[in-house]
Amino acid sequence: MAGRGIMNTLSALQYLARKDPVLKGIMKKASALRLEPDTKRSIFEALVRAIAHQQLHGRAARQILSRFLALFPETKKFPKPAMVLRIPAKKLRAVGFSRAKVKAIRDIAARAAKGKIPTKKETTQMSDEEVIAALLPLRGVGRWTAEMILIFTLGRTDVLPVDDFGIREGFRIAYKKRTQPKPKALAAYGARWAPWRSIASLYLWRVADKTKRARPS
Repeated sequence: MAGRGIMNTLSALQYLARKDPVLKGIMKKASALRLEPDTKRSIFEALVRAIAHQQLHGRAARQILSRFLALFPETKKFPKPAMVLRIPAKKLRAVGFSRAKVKAIRDIAARAAKGKIPTKKETTQMSDEEVIAALLPLRGVGRWTAEMILIFTLGRTDVLPVDDFGIREGFRIAYKKRTQPKPKALAAYGARWAPWRSIASLYLWRVADKTKRARPS
């Protein structure tokens, strides 16, 4: 499996380099980036973690998640949906979740407990758009969150999150634009990167992140 992953990465880089000279230049300057989804996390866990990170810096979200996990001393693994549902809303609020996030997490847990969230195995028979359609009814889950699940939990290779600020900013910098592209324009341009749009996204994120870190504080 690891060898096949490396081969897929090489195929993606070679394909993207042929299709887009600008992206080729970015890839030459950066180390090879591989799509490495978290294979151990369930979709339920990934969703709860995504909700925790919404509108928060990474450190703050991690602290809240740490306090959340401490509510379940009986397990070393991420709690099951039924376990989450047994925790009163007040206790979830006490670890740092906003009221909106508590409602979202409880909704996601309730739906997962009823089998209304697809499992990883079930998603192997679903297209990207089918997975997104299955996740959008969940409280607190928009298309961007669903796309993050596709990329970083399911390892889908052809996802371009055109609403993502980092993606659009990375494109603006790399392609020397004065303003960020509109989502529709980015989607149209990014069509040439298919079927490796997730890999292209990794590089655009890298450009935006590198530029942000290079700025003086």
